[in-house]
Amino acid sequence: MARKKSKILMEAEQRIMRVLWERGESSVREVTDALKDSHGAAYTTVLTQLKILTDKGYVEPRQEGRAFIYRPIVSRSQARSQALKQLLGQFFEGSPEALAQHLIRDTDMNLDELEAIRRRLDDGEEGDHD
Repeated sequence: MARKKSKILMEAEQRIMRVLWERGESSVREVTDALKDSHGAAYTTVLTQLKILTDKGYVEPRQEGRAFIYRPIVSRSQARSQALKQLLGQFFEGSPEALAQHLIRDTDMNLDELEAIRRRLDDGEEGDHD
């Protein structure tokens, strides 16, 4: 039986999306060049990943001459929300409280950071505004 395709971003897809979120839009060559130094991505690999991202609904291509230009149609914040919903359902039985307790217990979060989070919650802030 074929494995169900994941709607959340895999690691290589995240790297490509970071490039697109930073630049707004890019060709396959521009994404490949942006990833070359840090991850040595090949053109054909980036092209394949961009097709997968198109199928997942994260990017939208348009043709410009012979090249395809890709732009993100899902924001970083929306991608985080999708991943978080899956994480909550898969590992925390849908409980944000269980996730928060796990983060507080199993990370090096100090009291100042917890207080800063409490203040943001009290003020209605979301943190990153992508």
